[in-house]
Amino acid sequence: MKSKGFWNLPNILTVARIAVIPVMVWLLLTEPTKQEALVSLVIFVIAMITDIVDGWLARRWDLVSPVGAFLDPLADKLMTITVLVMLVPLGRAPAWIVALLLCREIAITGLRGIASQEGLVIAASSLGKLKTAYLGAAIGFLLYHHELMGLNVHSIGIILLWIATFCSLFSGLHYFREFVRNTKLVA
Repeated sequence: MKSKGFWNLPNILTVARIAVIPVMVWLLLTEPTKQEALVSLVIFVIAMITDIVDGWLARRWDLVSPVGAFLDPLADKLMTITVLVMLVPLGRAPAWIVALLLCREIAITGLRGIASQEGLVIAASSLGKLKTAYLGAAIGFLLYHHELMGLNVHSIGIILLWIATFCSLFSGLHYFREFVRNTKLVA
């Protein structure tokens, strides 16, 4: 079942996450019905689960590759940023928060790219992992958006989005500090 080539199960799961992004865009083009909101939530949750599973399988089956290491975080970023952008015109996510999160993701991706050219690996920090967890939960609540068992799901999503933004900005500063400390940059 293992394949050292590109088409192994971890990479297939990653590519599937990327392939489902247009479906999410289509579901969020207009105000989703309750059923469509549930479908978009289920797709998003499955995508986030496959994000965990594909990395675990790649390590367990010794299928870690440079292509997989590049595509896996890219698929995660493409999914989360696309969904956040699509939530803005629906009034579910503040544009300025989405802009901050997008800028942070681009900056950290660029920073990691520069670091890799210097032979450095900037590993994900615990705060960065916490950001990912809060952001995923926030997006899930914002996707569903409808009241559930008397709970204001949208408000819960916004609170989680604020926490994710806080974690995002502080983890971004951490990555920058690690980069500066570990590189031979001339000021």
